[in-house]
Amino acid sequence: MRRHLRLLPLLLSLMLAACAGAPSVQAPRQPADEASTATIVVPETTPPGSGPVAPSPATDVWDRLRSSFAMPGCDADPAVLAWAKRYTRHPQQFESQLQAVLPRLVYVQQVADRYDVAGEFVLLPWVESHFQPGPAHKRRPAGMWQIMPVTAGAMGLRVDGHYDGRLDVPAAANAVMKLLEQYHDQFNDWRVADYAYNAGEFAIRRVIRTHGKPAEQPAIPHWPVRKVTREHLTKLLGIACVVREPERFNVSLPTLPGEQHLVQTEIPRSMPIARAADHAGMSVEALKHFNPAFRSNMIDANVTSYLLLPANHARQFRDALLEHASSNRDDLLASAGSGAATGPVPDKKTAPKIHTVKRGDNLWQIARDYSVNVGQLQRWNHLSSHTLKPGQTLTVSAPN
Repeated sequence: MRRHLRLLPLLLSLMLAACAGAPSVQAPRQPADEASTATIVVPETTPPGSGPVAPSPATDVWDRLRSSFAMPGCDADPAVLAWAKRYTRHPQQFESQLQAVLPRLVYVQQVADRYDVAGEFVLLPWVESHFQPGPAHKRRPAGMWQIMPVTAGAMGLRVDGHYDGRLDVPAAANAVMKLLEQYHDQFNDWRVADYAYNAGEFAIRRVIRTHGKPAEQPAIPHWPVRKVTREHLTKLLGIACVVREPERFNVSLPTLPGEQHLVQTEIPRSMPIARAADHAGMSVEALKHFNPAFRSNMIDANVTSYLLLPANHARQFRDALLEHASSNRDDLLASAGSGAATGPVPDKKTAPKIHTVKRGDNLWQIARDYSVNVGQLQRWNHLSSHTLKPGQTLTVSAPN
């Protein structure tokens, strides 16, 4: 009976539901086919967010995206306009494809806003994969960012038989946006940041040492880079052109109701995917569509502390967890009341766990090591950023 009563505080912990979110090495990227353009090889990730990503109003998605654009527009280069026309040569098909991927696009936009990255890069997954998660094959790129498996470890993304972090939308989006932020800080030119993203930082440094930084014009710098690298930027500006002036290409940009915006939803414990889908009121296939990183039929809370769900299903998931917790609590109270009353067992105070930061540590990896989420680490330690210093001590368990 004492053991049952001790479980009561644990059940109350299910009342919490929030969201969860990594740094940099370099590697060259390889060209892919025309649809995905180039293979991404990127540095270490940054944590997938420090808290819930609130849905944005459906009416201002495209206006906000346009207002964050920072590179030349449709008429900056004939090749840009040519790609915009190529993307929209079948207007209805284009609109249908864009509607299907809009939840991911809006989520990526919210991540880009956190890092103050130029809005054109929100459309980068369209260039890479048309925002499709992409199957995970050995030694092949995967995910909507087309990340090579050899770089996944350096990015802090776990890849094994049960889980592929390259397909984890929040983790991968944060990794890419952090990288682009670093490139812009280094080169102070978003065009060069895109070149570095495609060709690799070291290759672009060599070009700069030999030829200097590009002038503001032309829009596509005349640099001795590979054709695929120059075309990568052209394609990015092309899809941005369509967003800038959709009427010019006889297309309408779709809207996304607030309840369909994707939010990170905390999972308090491991569970079968089928049970999570039932809690969320979704089919297993629908849940996997937004969470393709899971390769098995189990969600391991020690690997990732969140699911990505449409806002309305996220609410249903949390409500189901609370109802389940309440039912278990009532069962325990009934069980306790049926025996000899011994009174509640006082909570035993235990010292919170402490982690000393080592060189190379980051919040995302520390959170995974201690099975907590990044938002909790930031709250417990009053952190306003993801920056850590060697020797710094962090509370990594709930304070008493």
